Amino acid sequence: MRNWWAALLAASVMGVVCPRSEAQDVGSVSFESSCDASVQEPFNRAVALLHSFEYDDARAAFAAVETADPSCAIAAWGLAMTDYHPLWTAPTPAEFQRGSAAVFRTPPLQAKTEREQAYIGAIQAFYEGPAERAHAERVRAYEAAMSQLYATYPDDAEAGIFYALALDAAADPTDKTYAKQRQAVEILRKFAPSHPQHPGIAHYIIHNFDNPELAPEALPAAREYAEIAPASAHAQHMPSHIFTRLGLWDESIEANVRSTEAAREYAKAHGIAPAAWDEELHGLDYLAYAYLQIGMVAKAESVVTTLYQIEQVSPVNFKSAYAFAAVPGRYALERRKWREAAEIALHPADYPWASFRQYEAISIFARAYGNARAGRAAAARELVAELDQIEAALRGAGDAYWGDAVKVQSLLVSAWIEFLAPGQREQAIELAARAADLQDRTEKHPVTPGYVIPAREALAEMWLLQRQPARALIEYRIALLMAPNRLNGLLGAARSAWLSGERDVARSYYESVLQSCAHADPGHPAALEAELFLSTEHTRTEIEK
Repeated sequence: MRNWWAALLAASVMGVVCPRSEAQDVGSVSFESSCDASVQEPFNRAVALLHSFEYDDARAAFAAVETADPSCAIAAWGLAMTDYHPLWTAPTPAEFQRGSAAVFRTPPLQAKTEREQAYIGAIQAFYEGPAERAHAERVRAYEAAMSQLYATYPDDAEAGIFYALALDAAADPTDKTYAKQRQAVEILRKFAPSHPQHPGIAHYIIHNFDNPELAPEALPAAREYAEIAPASAHAQHMPSHIFTRLGLWDESIEANVRSTEAAREYAKAHGIAPAAWDEELHGLDYLAYAYLQIGMVAKAESVVTTLYQIEQVSPVNFKSAYAFAAVPGRYALERRKWREAAEIALHPADYPWASFRQYEAISIFARAYGNARAGRAAAARELVAELDQIEAALRGAGDAYWGDAVKVQSLLVSAWIEFLAPGQREQAIELAARAADLQDRTEKHPVTPGYVIPAREALAEMWLLQRQPARALIEYRIALLMAPNRLNGLLGAARSAWLSGERDVARSYYESVLQSCAHADPGHPAALEAELFLSTEHTRTEIEK
C-alpha cells in the first residue's frame, strides 16, 4: 500500500495530477450520469460531500440538482443515501421515512440507464421491507446489492468505492481476520491511482483499517485525506482515527484542532450557532483523549470547559451524545481522580438521554468506577444495577454490540468493588479478566478514540497491586499492542518491568513516557516519575513504597 500511495504522490508532484479547482475543495469525483449537463458538476460535488459524510450539505446539493433537472432520477438515489449512514447508528424513524420516500415514489423512479437504475435498486434494498426489519439485515441487503452492482460494472469507480464502504458497514466487529475490510481496501487500491483526489478512497481506507493490526497501512491515506477535502470538517478530523490507533498524539491534536475550528465556522456560516455542530463535539472527544496521553492536562481541562459551555447541539445524534458522556469521564479517570469521577453529572441535563442509553451508560460507568476506586462500594453497586438495567434494555432491543460494551463496564466496576473488599481479590481478577476478554473480542466503535478505561489495562493494574508484576507486564503489553502509547499503559508497564527485574525493559518504557510527555504540563506526575527512575538507581523495596 505504501508503494502505490507513494507513486500516487509522485505523480502529483510531477504534474500528472491536474491542479485543484475551487469546485474541488471537497475532493474530485466523476460520477457519470444521464442528467442534464448543467447539473453534472453540482451532482459530482454532492457525491463528494456524501463520501465525506457531510450528509446535510449533500442532501441540500442533491435536492438542488433534482430541482434543476426533475428528470435526473439518480438525484433521488443521492437523497436516499444521505439518510443511510453506513458507519453510524441506524437512521432515526424520521430519517428512515425521508430516505424511503426519496426512492419509493409514485410513479416509480425510472432512471435513463440500467446502471443508474442499479444504484437506485441498491439503496432500495436497504429501505424496503416492514419498519420492524432489523437494521443489520438492511445493511447486509445493501451490501449484497452493491456486490452485484460492482460485479456488473467492475470498471465503475463509484460502484467499487461505495461497495467498499458497504463491506465495512457489514463487517462483523468480532471478526479479527478483518476479511471484509481487507477486501474493501483491495477495491479502493484498484481505483486510487486513477482517482488521486477522490475523497471516498482515502476516507474509506482509514475506516476499513481503523484497527490495531492494519492501522499502519492506512497512515499515508490519513496524512492525505485532509488535503483532498479541505472544506470538510470531517475530513480534517478523520486522519486522527489512524493517528490515535498508532499513538501519534501530536498529529491527532493538530487534526482535531483544525476540525473543531472548521466545525465552529460551519456552525456560524449555516446558522447553527450559538448551538454547536455535532462535528465539533466529535473532535473535542479526540482532543481531550490525545491531550491526556501527552500530559497536557490544562489543555484537556480547557476541552472539558468548552464542552460544559455547550448547551445546544445540532443535529442531536450519537456523536454529540458520546462526547457529552465520555469527555468528563476521560478527564477524571485518566488522571485517577476517583472522587471527581464519582461526582460527574450528565450535561446537558435536558439532552434526550433516554434515546441514547448506551452513551448515558458511559457517564454512569465513570461515576461507578470512581466510587469503586474511592472505596464507596454501596454507591458503586447502585450504579452497577443501573448499568445492568441498560444492558438488558439494549439486548432486548437487539443491540448486542452496545449490550456487550455496557457489560464490560459493569464487570469492571464489580471487579474493583471486590478487589478492595477483604479476601475477594481472586474473584476480582476473574471478573476483570472476563471484562478484558469480552472487550477484546470486538472492535471499538468508530465514534470513539478509545475506551474510557481499557479493560485489559485495568486488569494489569490489579495484578500489579496484587504484587505480581510479571503477570501485570504481560497484560500491559497486550493493552499497549491494542492502544499504543497510552500514557497510563506505558507507566504501568514501566513499573511492572522494573519490579519484575527487567531493568532494560523498564528503562525503555520510561523513556517512552518521557517522549510522550515532552510538552507536558510542568510537574506532571508521569514525567517526574520517569525522570526520577531514569536518573537514579532504586531497589525493589524503594519502588514498592
